Amino acid sequence: MRFLIGILFLISSSFAQVEELKKEAEKLKQIRDEIKATYQKNEALLEQIKKEKQALELLKKEIEESKKKIQDERYKKLAKVFEKMDPEMAGQKLSKMESAEDAAYIIYNMNEKKAAAVLDNTDPIMVSKIVKILTRLKEESNIKN
Repeated sequence: MRFLIGILFLISSSFAQVEELKKEAEKLKQIRDEIKATYQKNEALLEQIKKEKQALELLKKEIEESKKKIQDERYKKLAKVFEKMDPEMAGQKLSKMESAEDAAYIIYNMNEKKAAAVLDNTDPIMVSKIVKILTRLKEESNIKN
């Protein structure tokens, strides 16, 4: 009889273990489903971030192009002003400019003869800087064409 009680006890404890294993398996399935759902949400967020990044890059490019157009127009207007000045006065103004880059862009947008006359009246150190920048601009323009 003790033998039968022992077997029954083993069987009942085995059923209890099986039930526990079923509960654990169910919990694991729920966790797996939650992880899957989180993964899918993260994938969707990642796609959204990629699209927003592309949109921002496009916007940045448009802003840079707009900024460049505005700068180009500014330099063209300044070039017209400098063309109307006396070459000696224009040369003095260019010599005193802080930015050789700005001076070079002004010269770049001027009529060649007037630009030459202005450069004749510009400080030689500034002329050297301007020529270096103009050379670079010319090389860049040749590469684009």
